[in-house]
Amino acid sequence: MAELTARVDLCGPDGRLNPAAVGWTRRPLHTANLRGWGRTKRWEYWGVMTPEAFVGITVSSLDYAGVHGIYVLDRRSGTETVRGTVEPLARSTVLPARSGVGTARASAGGLVIELASTAAGTHIDARAEGVHLVADVAPGAESLGVVVPWSPGRFQYTVKDVGRAVSGTLRLAGEERAFGPGDGSFAVLDHGRGRWPYDITWNWAAGFGVLGGRRIGLQLGGKWTDGTGQTENALFVDGQLHKLHDDLLWTYDRQDWTAPWRIRGPGVDVTLAPFHERVERTNLFVVASQIHQCFGRFTGWVHDATRTPVAVDGLLGWAEEAHNRW
Repeated sequence: MAELTARVDLCGPDGRLNPAAVGWTRRPLHTANLRGWGRTKRWEYWGVMTPEAFVGITVSSLDYAGVHGIYVLDRRSGTETVRGTVEPLARSTVLPARSGVGTARASAGGLVIELASTAAGTHIDARAEGVHLVADVAPGAESLGVVVPWSPGRFQYTVKDVGRAVSGTLRLAGEERAFGPGDGSFAVLDHGRGRWPYDITWNWAAGFGVLGGRRIGLQLGGKWTDGTGQTENALFVDGQLHKLHDDLLWTYDRQDWTAPWRIRGPGVDVTLAPFHERVERTNLFVVASQIHQCFGRFTGWVHDATRTPVAVDGLLGWAEEAHNRW
């Protein structure tokens, strides 16, 4: 698929996929002008990794419901703090049509989340009982934007932005912890807008670290893009995107999720050794989901655009499998 370099609408006037929007980008160029109901999904997800914690922030609209959450893994103790809510009709949910522009917000079920993005970066303010994250994410360099075309009526636009510098404070159970890019903290964005099939499974892996003086970011996906002609696979070196165009094979043990995960294919051979498994299950009868997200460190290598192998040994991040009926 082609690299796009100019702004484009995701949908045509009829609300179906705009053929000119199919491709990938190095910076957000798509306007998600989605219309009406019917399998429409919109979300902003930020993952913030610090030396002492991982924080996941979700603001999402599934048309008929807003599903919002704050997840905290205390890396010192291994304990989890989970705050989430399902909001009928996503009444409080605001999600801008373009990545990096405007404010996403939700206020429901004891959660208040605001994600304000400008050219100066993104300000995150997310709070619920016993947890409050305030963080400033610095502007990034290149990010991976992809439109995945299942059909004219089913498609997804995603932006994956890996390894953004971040600083702020996390208040957890009355204790405040400061963090910043000087201690290895980083943030990852998953921006999604589209119209999905009812039953879908995806894999996602992301990692970041400074190796040999270079900032190395890893972004890999699987299953949901297979056979579409698109992938969400990329390597980032000092902020520069190196797009990986081939589908990848994911190997992991569903009976032991903390066993190593291996991801390989043309130009890619990496393994994640998990140190913690997060399990999230939702069952609202017609709507259900199950996510296994494993945090750990990567080893292996990935080819850059010149086909030179780049080591990823020691990158910190995660790999996950998500199965949704929605």
